[in-house]
Amino acid sequence: DRHALIVRDTVTPVDRALQLLLSWAVNALVLAGVAWILTGVTFDTRGDLIVAAAIFGILNSILKPLAKVLTFPLAVFTLGIAWFFVAMLMLWITASIVGGFDINGFSTYVWATIIVWALNMIVDWAVGPWRRSTA
Repeated sequence: DRHALIVRDTVTPVDRALQLLLSWAVNALVLAGVAWILTGVTFDTRGDLIVAAAIFGILNSILKPLAKVLTFPLAVFTLGIAWFFVAMLMLWITASIVGGFDINGFSTYVWATIIVWALNMIVDWAVGPWRRSTA
């Protein structure tokens, strides 16, 4: 019927803001979890952790997709291992930007990347893929 209303799923600005705040909170909890598990990951204050979570979230939303596109040929050649290093790079940039958030040593970066991935998988499993729900 030509006159039927077409109903689309829309995401309002309020929904996006809530999604951003929830993502920020989850990033803070995940980074705190990494710091609790690994002695080589430290933050000076809770404020540093919150800033690191915000920076990490922004990097993962903007820079990481761009880096994945640019490294796609390498990812194909390495069967996706290159994207592990892209994820590690996001942690390195975060630690470089936020003075009170530190990750010490290459092996700590490797384990931190694995733990961030694992904790995010647990969160996505527990509450659903809420970060990817866009219209």
